[in-house]
Amino acid sequence: MVLLEREQFLMELTRLSQKCLLSSNLFITPKKYDGRTKPVPRKGNIEGFEPSDKCLFRTTDGNKISTVASSQEVNKFQMAHSNLLRANMDGLKKRDKKSKSRKSKAIALGPKRAPGFLPLP
Repeated sequence: MVLLEREQFLMELTRLSQKCLLSSNLFITPKKYDGRTKPVPRKGNIEGFEPSDKCLFRTTDGNKISTVASSQEVNKFQMAHSNLLRANMDGLKKRDKKSKSRKSKAIALGPKRAPGFLPLP
C-alpha cells in the first residue's frame, strides 16, 4: 500500500477511475484512523502515544493507494473527492423502467379475485 499526499492521491484517483471506467471495479474506503502503525499490546500502556482524529482513505483496483486527512481538513478533502467522483461516474447504467409500468398496469386492472368469488349486488 502506498501512502500519498492528498493532492497526489486525488490525481492518482482520477487516473485510476479513467482506467477502470470500462474494464474493472474501483473500491474506495474511508476509515477512522488514530495514527497507530503498530497494534496495541494486551498488557501495559503505550508511552508517548496521543490518539488523534484522522480519516484514512483507501482506493484499490488491484493496486492500493491511500492518504490520511486530519479532522480539520476532512471537509475540504471530502468536497474535492466528491467532485472527482461526480465527474468520473458517467458510465453508470440507466435504471430499468419496466417494473414501474407493470405496477401501474396492476393498479389499473384492480385487485385479483379468487376463483368462485361473486360480487355482492
